[in-house]
Amino acid sequence: MSILQAIRIFLFYLLLGTSSLLWCTLSFFVAPFLPFRKRYRFINVYWCRFAVLLTQVVLGIRYKITGAENVPETPCVILSNHQSTWETFFLSAYFQPLSQVLKRELLYVPFFGWAMAMLRPIAIDRDNPKEALRHVAKKGDELLKQGVWVLIFPEGTRVPHGQVGKFSRGGTALAVNAGLPVLPIAHNAGKYWPKSGWGKQAGVIEVVIGQPMYAEGSGPRAIADLNNRAEAWNVATQQALGSLPPATENAEQRTA
Repeated sequence: MSILQAIRIFLFYLLLGTSSLLWCTLSFFVAPFLPFRKRYRFINVYWCRFAVLLTQVVLGIRYKITGAENVPETPCVILSNHQSTWETFFLSAYFQPLSQVLKRELLYVPFFGWAMAMLRPIAIDRDNPKEALRHVAKKGDELLKQGVWVLIFPEGTRVPHGQVGKFSRGGTALAVNAGLPVLPIAHNAGKYWPKSGWGKQAGVIEVVIGQPMYAEGSGPRAIADLNNRAEAWNVATQQALGSLPPATENAEQRTA
């Protein structure tokens, strides 16, 4: 890493951290008096757009979207691979209002957590997986009925660029039970914003939005089938982006 790039990264995090503190503090005093949709825009959309813009200007990380025409008018469950923090910023601003799963402990962080709590997140206790799944199903269904997008990272955690995690069925179960499709999204953000470390690399993140996928029937079998199709689409799309090795080689790695 060059000295200039190190300076850029330091400046980026300094501006990002400062803006987060100031905006969350302001939101804590202003947002409670706004209706939910305006509150979401005030707290999340404006700041996340700023974060994405800051990433472009300071770090030289831009993005390109393919498949924007596939986004349905009615909010549904979004299934995206997870490689970095960037896609959290981007998706939170692109789909609105949007709720996502997060650790319950984050809501206790002064100002930041208090502001997040006003966005109707699906806060779970990760030490109790069974209860967490029940809460995601119940809360997610309520939000979808209220016209809120629900973002699920089916891999469960950030996965390094060049790899893909096994998709859990929580997102597809939520969609099937609600009678809604899943909207698959694939990207290569981790190529420029790695999962770990402070390093960043200038370039163009490619975001691909697929066509909505519907379950064929209902029940556990339909949920599993939809999940398998969403995972297969994500793998194939990442292969097309050059983020994963060719199909035969990738299959050998996943079964090894």
